[in-house]
Amino acid sequence: MHAQGGTRMPWRETCPVDERLKFIAAYLRGEISLSRLCAAFSVSRKTGYKWIERYTTDGAGALLDRTRRPHSHPTAVPEEVAELVVGARRCHPFWGPKKLLLTLAAKYPGLDLPAGSTVARILSRRGLVMPRGPGRRRAPPYSRPFLGYDRPNAVWCADFKGHFRMGSGRYVHTLTISDGFSRFLLRCEGLLRTTARVVQPIFESAFREYGLPDAIRTDNGPPFASCAPAGLSHLAIWWIKLGIRPERIQPGRPQQNGRHERMHRTLKAETARPPRSNLKEQQRAFDAFRKEYNTDRPHEALGQRPPATVYISSASPTRTLSLRSSTPPNSRSDGSATGER
Repeated sequence: MHAQGGTRMPWRETCPVDERLKFIAAYLRGEISLSRLCAAFSVSRKTGYKWIERYTTDGAGALLDRTRRPHSHPTAVPEEVAELVVGARRCHPFWGPKKLLLTLAAKYPGLDLPAGSTVARILSRRGLVMPRGPGRRRAPPYSRPFLGYDRPNAVWCADFKGHFRMGSGRYVHTLTISDGFSRFLLRCEGLLRTTARVVQPIFESAFREYGLPDAIRTDNGPPFASCAPAGLSHLAIWWIKLGIRPERIQPGRPQQNGRHERMHRTLKAETARPPRSNLKEQQRAFDAFRKEYNTDRPHEALGQRPPATVYISSASPTRTLSLRSSTPPNSRSDGSATGER
C-alpha cells in the first residue's frame, strides 16, 4: 500500500504489522520523500522515524506490537503479605477486608499492609469471595418516633432469625437479643418453639445478668405481639409491669430494626451454613458466634471496636416486682404454647 498519485491509504484497513512492513519497504526503495511517505500511510513523521529506527536496530521482528506492561510493579503486594491475607481470611471466612487488615495490623506491627480494595482483589483472585444474592428493595425510613440509641440499654432489639432445619431434621428457631447502642449480643438461643412460655425465661436471665433496658423493640409476630387490644401479648404486658416500654416496628419494615437484622445476616452465614447435626451442637455454634461477635470482631460503626468494649450493664437493676409475675398460661390464646429448648 505505498503511495500512488498522492492517495492516502490508512493502516486500519489491513493488519498493522503488514502496513509497517510495506512502509519500511517503500522507505528502502527511496521513491518518495519521508514526509510524503508518512502522509500516504496516514502516520506522523514521529511515528515513521520510530518504525525506521526499530527496523534498523532490531530487524523486521521489531515491527511487532510490544506489550505495554511496565517492567516493574513498585506497588505490587509481596507474595508473603498476600499469603497472610489469605490465611487470615481462612481463619475468619466471613470477615471483610477492613476487619482482616485490623487483625493483621495488630498481629504484625510495622508490616506494610495493602489498602482494603487491594485485599478485596486478592481474595477475589483466590476464590475466597462469596457472591451476594440479589439485594432487596428497601422502603423509605419509617418516621414514627422511637426511643433513640443514645446510650447502652436505652433500647434492646429482639427477634427470631429465620428458622432452618438441622441435621436431625428438626427446625431450630434462633432468638436473639442485642443492645441497640453497642450492638452487644445479649442472647443467641436456639429454640424448638417460639412461644412466650419458652421465650420469657431467656429474657428473664438477660435481665438478671444485665439489668433492665428502657425499651425493647421487636416485630409484630408472636410472642412479642398479639391480636389483643393495643397488640399487647402476655410477654409485652410483663415488660410493661417491669417498667420496660414495648416498641414494635411497622409491619413489613425490617429496616426499622436494621442494626439487629444486619447482625442476623452475619449470624446465618457463620452458624447455619451448614447447619449442625442437632440442637446441642447448634447451640455450641451460636455460643461461639456470640463470643467472637462481642469480644473479637471489629465493628465499623463502633470505630472498629468490638461491642464488648462499648457495652455496660444497665443502671436499672431488676426491680422489686417479681420477674415471673406475669408468666403466660399454657394456652394458645395469644399464640403461646408449651415448648422446650
